[in-house]
Amino acid sequence: MFMALLSEAVVLTAGEGSRLRGSNKTFLKPFVPVLGRPLISYALDALTRAGIKTVHFVVGYERERMIAQIRQLIPSGVSASFIENRDWQKQNGISLLAATGHIGAPFLLAMSDHLFDDAIVDCLLANLDPGFLNIAIDRKLNSIFDLDDAMKVQTRGDRVTGIGKYLREFDAIDTGLFVCPLEIFDYLERAKSASRRSDCSLADGVRLMAGDGKVRAIDVGESWWQDVDTPQMLQQAEKALTNCRGSWQLALQSDAK
Repeated sequence: MFMALLSEAVVLTAGEGSRLRGSNKTFLKPFVPVLGRPLISYALDALTRAGIKTVHFVVGYERERMIAQIRQLIPSGVSASFIENRDWQKQNGISLLAATGHIGAPFLLAMSDHLFDDAIVDCLLANLDPGFLNIAIDRKLNSIFDLDDAMKVQTRGDRVTGIGKYLREFDAIDTGLFVCPLEIFDYLERAKSASRRSDCSLADGVRLMAGDGKVRAIDVGESWWQDVDTPQMLQQAEKALTNCRGSWQLALQSDAK
């Protein structure tokens, strides 16, 4: 029953992406080419294959250009809505808060600058539980590219006990994919209210929710993902995707025999 309710996704696309594009302001981060395709198109494909019917894009930086380019990529059978975050220069928690009132049921949350295997989405959707926030985590710490920059997660069993980029003790990494109950908005409001600058990150809200025992860690196992936040990460992503394509081709050739 709960799984049938999950047909909506939120994709955060409001940021400037300056670490990837540098001084070049002519391109938008979600559309940087990855093996000849826009970065965001990979996430859209994965969401579509997972059965998502409506995608809410939170936009901010270069809003009109962003909307026009995203519209060209919307797959058949998927409807898109665009939610403006006027405070897009603040942290990503404010971007998600902009979606308050636009969604009426639990939803999948994805970052526009992350690449990930379909299996990660499948795993999240197979472990749904009302009232809990599911976060896809990677325990393969030795395989993480730029571990210092990654969002660290501390777990106890399948429960998240801590999250933050500067955690000293951690046993997993946040992959940037979540299934969120509507209650996440209340926790983000609490985090925002506690800030002197009326600002908060997504991690701030998740941390508060974890403090109440409401965040579950879903291990991605051997599945692959990559944050694309810098030119070096982009190179790593293209290398990994090229290797994946090679493996798929070999598998297809083997099946043909």
